[in-house]
Amino acid sequence: MNYDNIISKVALEMKPSGIRKFFDLLDDMEGVISLGVGQPDFMTPWHIRKAGIESLQDGKTFYTSNAGLLEMRCQLSEYLKRRFNLTYEPKGEIVVTVGGSEAIDITMRALVNPGDEVLIPEPSFVCYNPIAKMCGGVPVTLPTYEKDEFKLTPEVLESAITSKSKLLVLPFPNNPTGAIMTKEDLEKIAEVVLKHNLMVLSDEIYAELTYGGKHVSIASIPGMWERTVLVNGFSKAYAMTGWRLGFACGPKPIISQMTKIHQYAIMCAPTTAQYAAIQALKEGDADIEYMANEYDKRRKLVLSELRRIGIHCFEPRGAFYFFPSIKKFGMSSEEFCERLLREEKVAAVPGNAFGDYGEGHIRISYAYSTKNLLEAMKRIEKFIKKIQA
Repeated sequence: MNYDNIISKVALEMKPSGIRKFFDLLDDMEGVISLGVGQPDFMTPWHIRKAGIESLQDGKTFYTSNAGLLEMRCQLSEYLKRRFNLTYEPKGEIVVTVGGSEAIDITMRALVNPGDEVLIPEPSFVCYNPIAKMCGGVPVTLPTYEKDEFKLTPEVLESAITSKSKLLVLPFPNNPTGAIMTKEDLEKIAEVVLKHNLMVLSDEIYAELTYGGKHVSIASIPGMWERTVLVNGFSKAYAMTGWRLGFACGPKPIISQMTKIHQYAIMCAPTTAQYAAIQALKEGDADIEYMANEYDKRRKLVLSELRRIGIHCFEPRGAFYFFPSIKKFGMSSEEFCERLLREEKVAAVPGNAFGDYGEGHIRISYAYSTKNLLEAMKRIEKFIKKIQA
């Protein structure tokens, strides 16, 4: 039977994740140090896990409101005000989702009509482009460059805008580059957004992992709250990846449509995870600070090691990734990573997994123990010496 004539053309044309595709190579290998997965190596703090366990013991195993437990939305409202000086009403302006990924999906589905252009900075996380296509949108790449600290510049944004431009994705702090956008940077982007009447999907999943300063949301810039959907979640800040819990905030007319889509596709986010998240929001600020400080120590360590080895690398100010250049070694990103994996058993992600503008780089996560990071750096140094011999 020819399933190619049955399966959706959009699905058939969609490329598999370059990250997952590469890590299929790990299945039959032993002794590999992986620096590739964007996942905290910390266990979810005990008081958060305990709250989830107690909710099960108390029989709290039923559906919640489509938008999420009201108590959780109230805690989210307080958290956003406390941490980022953002104001969202628990009723109507917040929806709890299955991870930040679902929040991105339903934001685009609520805003993008067939033919609308979705402006996506690259290198960036792998999901924006295919989700835009699934909505019938047209992804438009906005290149970011190391000379600009991998920030989106107003000049690049302005040059890409057409009469069909609808939605700007703003993924900062950035995966894979670790770039951030300061308040001054965002003000310049906001001018262009307002001039052209664009909407913004601000993916702030790494907001709490900003080093040397405080994260600023574009929703806090005058005139931008009304045209921004803020997406965030619990995976990175609280080490809750497997709990699959995120949220989106924005103007009530948009959130109501997103909640409707969420209602039909998902019903509600996992109840147990929501009770755990309530505890995280109430008493998890110290956990955030502790983990962020540990990541910062690792960030400084890996940067020092990369420079010692002789690998050029932009200094990231957010998330937990490095995006070093491997151009001088005369290999493609995929060839470099495949050889590094097979010859020295260190796994990193080819830069082109994050878009064409990621070619010539690799992504290294430092969300790993200091011991593993130091051993990985030794193996990378050995590999570099070998290919330069």
